[in-house]
Amino acid sequence: MRPHGPGSRMAPGEKAKDFGGTMRKLLHYMGVYRVGLIAAVVLAIASVLFSVVGPKVLGSATTEVIRGAQTAAAGKGGIDFALIGRTLLGLLCIYLASAAASGMQSWIMTGVTQKVVYRMRGQIAEKISKVNLSYFDGGTISKGDVLSRMTNDVDTLSQSLNQGLIQLVTSITQVVGVAVMMISISVPLAGVTFVTLPVSAAILGVLIKRSQRYFRLQQEQLGAVNGRVEEDFSGQVVIQAFNQGDRAVASFDQENDRLYESAWKSQFLSGLMQPLMNLVGNMGYVGVVVVGAGLAVSGSIQPGDIQSFIQYVKNFTQPITQLATVSNVLQQMAACAERVFEFLEAPEEPETAALDPATGEPVEKIGGSKGAVQFDDVSFGYLPNQTIIHGFSADVTPGRTVAIVGPTGAGKTTLMKLLLRFYDVDGGALRVDGHDVRDVAREDLRQNFSMVLQDAWLFKGTIRENIRFGRLDATDEEVEAAARYAHCEHFIKALPGGYDFELDEGATNVSQGQRQLLTIARAVLADRPILILDEATSNVDTRTEWRIQRAMDKLMVGRTSFVIAHRLSTIKNADTILVLRDGDIVERGTHEDLLASGGFYAQLYQSQFEEVA
Repeated sequence: MRPHGPGSRMAPGEKAKDFGGTMRKLLHYMGVYRVGLIAAVVLAIASVLFSVVGPKVLGSATTEVIRGAQTAAAGKGGIDFALIGRTLLGLLCIYLASAAASGMQSWIMTGVTQKVVYRMRGQIAEKISKVNLSYFDGGTISKGDVLSRMTNDVDTLSQSLNQGLIQLVTSITQVVGVAVMMISISVPLAGVTFVTLPVSAAILGVLIKRSQRYFRLQQEQLGAVNGRVEEDFSGQVVIQAFNQGDRAVASFDQENDRLYESAWKSQFLSGLMQPLMNLVGNMGYVGVVVVGAGLAVSGSIQPGDIQSFIQYVKNFTQPITQLATVSNVLQQMAACAERVFEFLEAPEEPETAALDPATGEPVEKIGGSKGAVQFDDVSFGYLPNQTIIHGFSADVTPGRTVAIVGPTGAGKTTLMKLLLRFYDVDGGALRVDGHDVRDVAREDLRQNFSMVLQDAWLFKGTIRENIRFGRLDATDEEVEAAARYAHCEHFIKALPGGYDFELDEGATNVSQGQRQLLTIARAVLADRPILILDEATSNVDTRTEWRIQRAMDKLMVGRTSFVIAHRLSTIKNADTILVLRDGDIVERGTHEDLLASGGFYAQLYQSQFEEVA
């Protein structure tokens, strides 16, 4: 049985972060909504001030009742019910004004909060498309963690903003307002109450300091658990096939244990705040009753004032207790905001294109490319001092088909990532139509490329929508023509609804080969001058591969095409074959020339087709 509790080992990463800096950053982020925030704060203060005046007014009514009763008992008069009635009517108006101000404040603050989180979610979604791929490839953050920041952290931030910020303002206002009213009634009684303040502050300080670290760790571990669930869910077929269910559960339990550790510690420490504050408040309340009774006997204080003061004592300890709860909420808010800002401040793809000072647009533009590509002594490595592409050079004229082959890890896909500027070269230059790709905008560069990857990516939506993703302004007729060109129509018509058939999440309701065909149709529809096919036919059967190959042969006519393939039979007709090994070109030529030379390519080919050799 796994241990839980204070005695178990602490999880790594429980380092306290910059609480104050994050709160300042959050307030600055909310600055665009300052009018609504200021209005909400003013209304919250007004609501508290109205409610603070109430006990004093009620005390005066009580004093008038007692005074009238005493006068009536002495035979010198009676109770002035008209005065008491006016006093109580005024008290009703005060409480109604307090409720109205509180309701308006809640309405405004809810609107501000939702605008903040709406903007934050939008920025996270936009950031995903701008952040460096190395941020994900390097293991800095998982998909599940990004999802957690976008959902759990933003939702918690929303709730905390709506509850915590105004509660902080109202609690402080109430403490100050009640303190002033208590002093106006009796300085000795106020002194007895104020003795509880340093005790309360000391308790709050200790608990906040100890619990703050666990709130951030709790959010981090929640992201880790989400990442584990997402990974296990997407890989469930493989997990079951290899009988690794127990290992997956053990890995999840490890992450879940860490979440449990941080969660129970943070909630336990924050849960101690309220009972301890209640204890301190009750001790102060006892002291006020004892001292107040002595003052009343000596005639130093009116009976109605005692009633008001007792109410103020309750109203004084309540906001202090609320401040303890608010501190918990603020810690959660800061932990969530810090994680969100951490992602929003992640390094983006640097735009190196020179800009025109007058228009702000890049000086160099490719526009519609002719398809000329030049690799000039290109060197690259994902990590410093670990170069995987060494002095790669190749000139590709428009309309030519270049096949890139080699063993796994030779750098084939990396070259395509460089071509699309998912990464920038470390040395040398990569040019399209004579333009160094670093001197043009990424959007300008990528509008000339269409690609089909080994991992077929489709989104939840209709087949028609997924194909149209290649060119959003395409007509239905053009979409269907692209599907026929890619040999998709035969299975699309067999599906319920045809082109309007709804793909589920991950497109698991069609086969892997059909998914690949749909991505090829998407590339056909895009109709761009440079085509990248990265193992485009690896997930289809032999007959389908033959049909796709025919379509690809037609598609590549007039286009510059880069074909990455392990099945060497698919690239026999390439104009040039580049053979990579450990990031270097070891051979280049046509299929026939490379076979005749008997080199590395011939060895690769013969290993796949021994019966031909």
